[in-house]
Amino acid sequence: MRRSDLHLLISLDTLLDELNVTRAAQRMHISQPTLSGHLAKLRELFQDPLLVPSETGRGMVATERALALRPALAQALSQLREAVAQPHDFDPATSARTFTVAANDSVFTILALDVMAEVMRHGNPDLKMAVVPPYDVGIVERMARGEVDLYLGDIDKMPETLKARFLLSADFALAQRRGHPRGARPPKLDEYCDLGHVIVSAKGEFSSSVDDVLAKLGRHRRVTAAVPSYNQVALVLSQTDLVTTLPRQLLQRYESFVELLELPFELAPFRLAMAWHPRSQNDAAGKWLRNCFTAAGT
Repeated sequence: MRRSDLHLLISLDTLLDELNVTRAAQRMHISQPTLSGHLAKLRELFQDPLLVPSETGRGMVATERALALRPALAQALSQLREAVAQPHDFDPATSARTFTVAANDSVFTILALDVMAEVMRHGNPDLKMAVVPPYDVGIVERMARGEVDLYLGDIDKMPETLKARFLLSADFALAQRRGHPRGARPPKLDEYCDLGHVIVSAKGEFSSSVDDVLAKLGRHRRVTAAVPSYNQVALVLSQTDLVTTLPRQLLQRYESFVELLELPFELAPFRLAMAWHPRSQNDAAGKWLRNCFTAAGT
């Protein structure tokens, strides 16, 4: 390896991420012929095609050699960027850092919303925070590349290669719109099962982990609606007589038009945690962000 090969490795990292020469060139702000020239040199350097045309005719497919290179390459480049770009100290009032947090909309509402407000409180237009869908598959690689700073989710589902910290335990409650015709009393199990329920399902399915718990009790509830977003559930409740079972801290955000009731059966709480890549363990900005989430979870 020579010093002049570094830009080729950056090109390879981008190509493996995009699997498309045109998009990778646009992302790197170079011309497509220039990037194609980089790919030709990379193939010669590694004595491997690295990327080959897809059988579908759309995009490219990485070879086994390229797939084997990708994790170590991504981590090495990420550490290099961190070494040359990040100061040892972090001041939220002057920093130009952009934080990227992976979380679904339920976790955003429960906790990340408060942290975003804290980030914005400093009034620094160069300090930014983005919340992106978690997409569990590939999250470790995205964090190794520095694309995601923090991952929020169920503590029992955190990848073992990440460092994790417990934040809070969220118990579940039943929610219905205020003025619901059934009244405001907590339902018995029979009534709970007979009510119409709305759940969250990105695939349009009509069962969730709640139904698994009910099945162990020999019961079955009537699920009649499914939406892809947790926050859409509140809108459904406001316009219908449906009910829902979700974490209490999420539902409390909508107490102006929904009321919360106790469930007629036991349901294990949702244990929320944050996780970060070991490479950012000593990153001052990362530490500050994690402290914000720790404070918000208490």
